[in-house]
Amino acid sequence: MTDRREPPRRPPDAPHGERDATHGEDDATRAQIERSVERLFGENVDAAAHAAAERGEWPGRLWQSVVDAGLCAAPTRAAHAGIETSWADAWPILRGLGYWQVPLPLAETMIGAMLLSKAGLEPPPGAITLVEAGTDARLAVGGAPEHPTLAGHADRVPWARHCRWALVSTPGSDALFLVELAQPGNVRVSAGTNLAGEPRDQVAFSDARVALCIDDPLPGLDEPIRHLGALARSAAIAGALESALEQSVRYANERIQFGRPIAAFQAIQHSLAILAAETVAARTSALVAAASAPSIAAGDASRAGFDIAVAKLRCSEAATRGAPIAHQVHGAIGFTREHPLHRATCRLWAWRAEHGSDAQWAERLGGAAIAAGSRDLWPALTRRKFD
Repeated sequence: MTDRREPPRRPPDAPHGERDATHGEDDATRAQIERSVERLFGENVDAAAHAAAERGEWPGRLWQSVVDAGLCAAPTRAAHAGIETSWADAWPILRGLGYWQVPLPLAETMIGAMLLSKAGLEPPPGAITLVEAGTDARLAVGGAPEHPTLAGHADRVPWARHCRWALVSTPGSDALFLVELAQPGNVRVSAGTNLAGEPRDQVAFSDARVALCIDDPLPGLDEPIRHLGALARSAAIAGALESALEQSVRYANERIQFGRPIAAFQAIQHSLAILAAETVAARTSALVAAASAPSIAAGDASRAGFDIAVAKLRCSEAATRGAPIAHQVHGAIGFTREHPLHRATCRLWAWRAEHGSDAQWAERLGGAAIAAGSRDLWPALTRRKFD
């Protein structure tokens, strides 16, 4: 029989050791955000919400609740209705998106709003998606300098059909461009999904008007959309792994075989120990990256590139190793669509490839290590920075 129960709804409290790893962020701010996230996601993101999202419905009531709670604007300046949270303090939000598999472009909107706010520009109302220059995007900026336009196409754009705005990076440029997607004839969105059924759409631009341009929003950190997107996916992977681990431990303690819970068998204990280790490794690496990621109030851009690369590499590896163990412990019943484990693991498999796969980030780190040479390798590792 398929177990259709929801995963446990526990507060996402961080152990004291993890708070040390994030360099002593404001505990009061984080605690307040944790309570808001637990209440909002724990009470509203359930099987019915996921079923509606999988049918293509926009969860408007949930989105409005997120906006009213101030989560979208949390990392922006106070002048822009934000509280200038660091990414370390915003950790409960990013992690919660994965733990509850929240069907919203919240991470993308937070990143876009922060980048605009840091540049002194007020973020526009509505959801924001991110278009990252690279293999999934072929884009070019044209038009007059005072009235730039965007042409080309981008694949696998998160939630584009439901977003009003897109913050776009283009090859060979440090600038970012804010484009309104509601431009009939100039912007065309074609629906698509990732492995988890989340919207990943194709967007075609044809001389689309650019609303705002930001020049080098995060000095010292190249490709800010790619890096901050990788940070968000790393935190979400850590949250989804925690959900998978908790479901697996609970099932192992409840499933009786040969007169005792399967958790009593050494082979199951060994598997759960590996899953727990992968979960902790993912969480720790993502927390370190969140502590150094530049924001309005804090962050170290000189280290952020290294830390985020390590986090995305390690979290993607943990997703690859951890998801099969969760299904093995469940005896494969979690593969059915209605089972909550299915939602967690499908997102693990999808998110590990977004904003750079483990192989892509490993190649970048390996290339930097080779360029550093034997003399400078160890100093670069201890500084968490490759020059």
